[in-house]
Amino acid sequence: MARELDYRCKLCRREGIKLYLKGSRCEGPKCALERRNSAPGMHGYQRAKLSDYGVRLREKQKVKRFYGVLERQFRRYFALASRSKENTGEALLSILERRLDNVVHRLGFAPSRRSARQLVAHGHILVNGRKCDIPSLLLKPGDEITPKSRPRTLQLIQLNLQEHKEQVPDFLERTLGDPPSGRMSRLPTREDVDPRLTKDKELREQLIIEFASR
Repeated sequence: MARELDYRCKLCRREGIKLYLKGSRCEGPKCALERRNSAPGMHGYQRAKLSDYGVRLREKQKVKRFYGVLERQFRRYFALASRSKENTGEALLSILERRLDNVVHRLGFAPSRRSARQLVAHGHILVNGRKCDIPSLLLKPGDEITPKSRPRTLQLIQLNLQEHKEQVPDFLERTLGDPPSGRMSRLPTREDVDPRLTKDKELREQLIIEFASR
């Protein structure tokens, strides 16, 4: 499985916003963006004015890195969104929100999408009662997500749920039983996109479509 090996805090500094790649650490004083609000590199403090190409590139990179998607995966999702009858930008965001690792994170089972990918890849998550170790799996309405009934897995999930502060989005349903479970009730829309992606700067998906359509 391909991985993003760049230093995570460096990615946040490059995009100029918090990408929440380290979970709760990004909310505390140890956040690198709070301590060094400049792009990485010896000339990072000299932020030059971006060209039209640069603005669109940074918008695409911001969304890619927020969801932990590699370039080849992003191109595949864009092709799927382009074939949709809906708005291409909204369809692309809906596809990204349907990824299994994203859903596991937004249900509170993992503190970050990176941790959620690890949970899935190591076989700790069941989809409709069957083990699934593919973090990029696109879920459908009605799919149920549960942790494996193993003491260590359940202990980790319960700990993550206790620290989870974000509200579960409307397109997901969560049951805090033993074991906890989640369900996708409908397809996500533009309004269901993680609000942390739009908190500091408005998300402009049209710029992403213009870049990817070149």
